[in-house]
Amino acid sequence: MSELEALFLQTLTSQLRALDQFGTWAKKSDEELLCEKYVKSKEDLKNIPIIADIDEMQIQDIRLIFQSIALAFELKTGVMCSVVMEMSHEGFGRAVVLAEKIVVTNKFFKDAHRYSFRTYDDLVKEGGKMLHSALEIFEQYHLKVG
Repeated sequence: MSELEALFLQTLTSQLRALDQFGTWAKKSDEELLCEKYVKSKEDLKNIPIIADIDEMQIQDIRLIFQSIALAFELKTGVMCSVVMEMSHEGFGRAVVLAEKIVVTNKFFKDAHRYSFRTYDDLVKEGGKMLHSALEIFEQYHLKVG
């Protein structure tokens, strides 16, 4: 596991655990918790309709992914980030992470109620990849934007 993947996992699990007011997830390992929230097999997806409304809990779970990217980015660079997320009740929307005036992460959704990863490793790799990309974009443009 790369340094960026580990940092992403650390920020995501710490945010999830901070939301556990009653200790419901205390006995679950970090991997079990993340799999419950974000990993869906092909069989699981077959049981989710193609067109459906998204609930507030699913929106919050997606937001946590991008908040984790923002927090990990801040820890790595010292530059504060903002997460902007707009989501319709039908699961159409967009999540953006801004650092200063630069969009460092940008994701469009058309069926957010189905947003998931096939395996835990896919979640880890995607988080690391998004963080790496955010750092590269910021490095490329931060001196050009004034």
